[in-house]
Amino acid sequence: MATLQLDTCGWPVQIWAQAKGLFNCGARTSALQVQQALNPSSVSPVSWHWQAAGFLFLFLNVRFVLAVGSAVFDAMFNGGMATTSTEIELPDVEPAAFLALLKFLYSDEVQIGPETVMTTLYTAKKYAVPALEAHCVEFLKKNLRADNAFMLLTQARLFDEPQLASLCLENIDKNTSDAINAEGFTDIDLDTLVAVLERDTLGIREVRLFNAVVRWSEAECQRQQLQVIPENKRKVLGKALSLIRFPLMTIEEFAAGPAQSGILTDREVVSLFLHFTVNPKPRVEFIDRPRCCLRGKECSINRFQQVESRWGYSGTSDRIRFSVNKRIFVVGFGLYGSIHGPTDYQVNIQIIHTDSNTVLGQNDTGFSCDGSSSTFRVMFKEPVEILPNVSYTACATLKGPDSHYGTKGLRKVIHESPTTGAKTCFTFCYAAGNNNGTSVEDGQIPEIIFYT
Repeated sequence: MATLQLDTCGWPVQIWAQAKGLFNCGARTSALQVQQALNPSSVSPVSWHWQAAGFLFLFLNVRFVLAVGSAVFDAMFNGGMATTSTEIELPDVEPAAFLALLKFLYSDEVQIGPETVMTTLYTAKKYAVPALEAHCVEFLKKNLRADNAFMLLTQARLFDEPQLASLCLENIDKNTSDAINAEGFTDIDLDTLVAVLERDTLGIREVRLFNAVVRWSEAECQRQQLQVIPENKRKVLGKALSLIRFPLMTIEEFAAGPAQSGILTDREVVSLFLHFTVNPKPRVEFIDRPRCCLRGKECSINRFQQVESRWGYSGTSDRIRFSVNKRIFVVGFGLYGSIHGPTDYQVNIQIIHTDSNTVLGQNDTGFSCDGSSSTFRVMFKEPVEILPNVSYTACATLKGPDSHYGTKGLRKVIHESPTTGAKTCFTFCYAAGNNNGTSVEDGQIPEIIFYT
C-alpha cells in the first residue's frame, strides 16, 4: 500500500531548506527542476520515507499534479466527496508503481521495466492515466515472446486489454509448442485455458496439446489442494476437456495416451475407438474440426494433362514420391472418383517421409463422387509440413469401384502465386514397391492441395 502525506495546501510536510528557496507555494517550476526533485541522488528537495505498510511520499503540490493528470484523483480532491485529509492511503498500489505514475505525471518520463510493468499498468488503469497505460501496453507488446505469451495473455484478459490479448493469442498460434512448454502455461486460469482451446488456429498435434492440458490439470489440483488423481483432473478441467479434439488424433496416439489416462469415461473411450475404426463413423461428443494455423490462400497443383477410364483397386496403395523447392503445408489430395456414376469411397491417405519411412500425416475417411472425371478433395486432419528438397511419398488406399485415372503426367509442376508471383516447384518421381501401378506418367493422386 502506498501512503501520500500532504500539508494543507497540498505541499510536502517536510522539505529541506534548500528546496524551500526553490519551490515556494505558487511558484512556477521548470521541467528540469521537477526532474531533479524526482531524483533524490541529484538534489534533496524531497524527504523520502519508507514504512512497513507502504511508503510516505512527500512532494511539491501533489494535489494539483495528480488532479490534472488523473480524473480519479481530481474527483478525490475536488469532487463533491473531496477528501480534506492530509494523509491518503492508496490500497492495492505498489510503491514502485505509484512512483512511476508520479514521475510520468510530473515530467512525462516513463520508468517501467519487466519487474514493474504489470503493477504500473494496474495503477495507471485504477487511477485513469491512459497515456501511461498505453506506454505499459506498448512495453509488453515489444517484449512478447513464446515463453511469456500465456502469462501476458492472462494479464491482458485481467486488465481488459483486447489488443494485447489478441497479439498474445497470435503468438501462441504461431509458437504453440514453445508456449505450452513454458513455465507460465500451468499458471493460467481456467477461462484463459478455455479461450485458447477454443481456437481453430493452434499449430500443434492434438495429442501434445492433450498432454499439456493434463500438466495444467495437475497444477490446478495442487492449487486447489486436491489429490492429483484422474477424477480430480477431470473435475478441475471442467468444460476445457470437451474442447480437446480427440478425433484429430491417430488411433495409436489415442490408445497410448488419452485412453489410458483415466480422465475419460469408459463410454467416451469406447465411442472414440469406434470413431477411429468404424465406417461410417458414429457421432462423438468431441469436436472433429481440424485446427489449422495456416493463413493466406489455398493452392493446388495437378500433375496430369489428360484423364482416362478404369483404374482398379484391390487393397494396394497408390503411391508417388515428390519434393518441393520451398517450405509448404499440405492439407489434402485431390483424387479421381468412379466411372460408374455417383459412388462413395473409403480411403486412407498418408504422407510419408521417404528416407525414414515415418508417417507424418494420415486420415482414414471417405469421399463421395458424382461420376465425372473431376477430382474430389480428401483432407488431412492437420496440415503436414513439407520441407524444401526433401523426398516424401504421397499414399492413397482406396476401397471402391473402378475410377478415372490420369495420364500424360508431368515430372515437374510449377505453381505461381497470382498475387506475389512466387513460384513453388513440385518434382515427382516413381515410388518403388507396391504402388498399384501409379507412376509419374499414369495413375491416381493427381492433385496436391497446399498452403505456402
